[in-house]
Amino acid sequence: MREFDSFKGRFFRTIGFLASAVLLASCASGPLQLGSRTLTLPWDQGGAQQGSQLSPVQNPGMVATTPSERFGRGPVTVALLLPLSGDPTLAQLGRTLANASKLAISFIEANPNIAENITISLRDSGTGANGAVAAANAAVAEGAKLILGPVAADQVAAAGNVARSANIPLIGFANNSNVAGPGVYVLNVLPETEMKRAVTYLREQGRRGPAGIFPATPYGEALATAFRREAIAAGFSPSAVYTFSDISEAQSIINQAKPLAERGMIDALFIPDRASAATFAGLLAQSGLRKDDVQLVGSADWANDPGLLSNPALQGAIFPAVDEAGLNAIAGEYQARFGSRPPQMATIAYTATILANVNTLSMANPPFTQALLTNPSGFAGRDGLFRLNANGRSDYALVIRQVGGGVLDGAKL
Repeated sequence: MREFDSFKGRFFRTIGFLASAVLLASCASGPLQLGSRTLTLPWDQGGAQQGSQLSPVQNPGMVATTPSERFGRGPVTVALLLPLSGDPTLAQLGRTLANASKLAISFIEANPNIAENITISLRDSGTGANGAVAAANAAVAEGAKLILGPVAADQVAAAGNVARSANIPLIGFANNSNVAGPGVYVLNVLPETEMKRAVTYLREQGRRGPAGIFPATPYGEALATAFRREAIAAGFSPSAVYTFSDISEAQSIINQAKPLAERGMIDALFIPDRASAATFAGLLAQSGLRKDDVQLVGSADWANDPGLLSNPALQGAIFPAVDEAGLNAIAGEYQARFGSRPPQMATIAYTATILANVNTLSMANPPFTQALLTNPSGFAGRDGLFRLNANGRSDYALVIRQVGGGVLDGAKL
C-alpha cells in the first residue's frame, strides 16, 4: 500500500486514518436527499451551521464566476466545486466540505515535512447542472490542474463533461458510479464496494445462499445490480433477488423467501434499505426463522442511524461501514474552529485535498495523470485505504459492523 508521498508517513502514524466518508452522521433531524440516498445531517435544516457563513440562497443555475475563497499557498491551482447556494441543506453540506478542505490545508501548512504544492480555489456550483457547468468552465479558465467535487451525481456528470473536454481530471464526491468514467472519478463508497465487502465476508463465514430484497428505486436498483454481480464473483449463485415498490409487499416477499430458507437455499438476506429494514426483519422473526439460520445484512446506509441500530428485530444483523476513527480524529479541531461537529462526509473533502497536494501527483509534468491517480496500490487517507480505478470508480476499505455487537471484521478493500 502506497502512502501519500509528501506525508512521509508522519500523518498516518500521528493522527490515525482508518475511517471513510460514506454517509453523513445522523445525530439530528436534518434529512437530505442526495442522489438516490436519504442522508441525515448533524444540524437542523432551517439553521445555518455556526461558522459556516453561507452564501445567500439564489437560483441554482446562476452562480458566481469568481472564486468564493482561495486557501493554500502552493503554485498549483486546484478547483473545489461545492454547492454553497441554492437548496439550504445542500448548501450547508457544501460549506462543511469546504471547511474540511480548509482543515487539510491547515494541516499541510503546519507540517514542515509537507511541501505546500496547491492552492484551493473554492467555487459555488449551486445545486443544479447549470451551476456545475458554470463553475467548471470558470475553473478551466482560471488554469486549474485538477477539479474536486461537486457532490450530487448530476452535477458531477455536468462538470465532468467540461473537465474532460479540457483534459483536466475531476474527482467528484457522488456515490453514483454511473457518472464515473475515464478522467472523471468518484471518491465515495459505491454500491459495488459495499456489496463486495459484505458478500466476501459471508463467504468467509461459510454462508452459501445469499438473497436480497431491494426497493424499486435508483438506490435499490444500483444495490441489486451490485449484489448480483459481486455475489457471482464471490462464487455464489444468488437464490433470490426480490424488489418491492411499496412496503405493503413485504409480507408476500417474506412468504416467498421462507420456504427457500427452510431448505437452506437462503442463509443470508440483504435488506439494505433503511426505511424498510426493520419491517422485513420483524416479519422474518414472526415467520419463525431464526437469526442464526438467516443472517440479515444491511448497507453502509445504516451507519449511525439510531433507529435501526436500536431496533430489537435487527440485533445481530451485519452491514459494511466505515471505521469512525478518521472522523473522530478531526472532529475536535473542526468543532473548535467551526462551532459544530462535522458530518461523516467531511472526511472525503479532507482526503481529496491531501491527495491533491501529493508531490508525485501535483508536481509531476504533467500533473494528475491517469497513470498517477490510478496507482493500483492505492492510497492511505483520512478515510482509510482507497483506490481510484481507470473506469473512474473508487474502492474503499470497509469494516463489517454488527448491530449490537460493534466491529466484527476490520477495514479491508
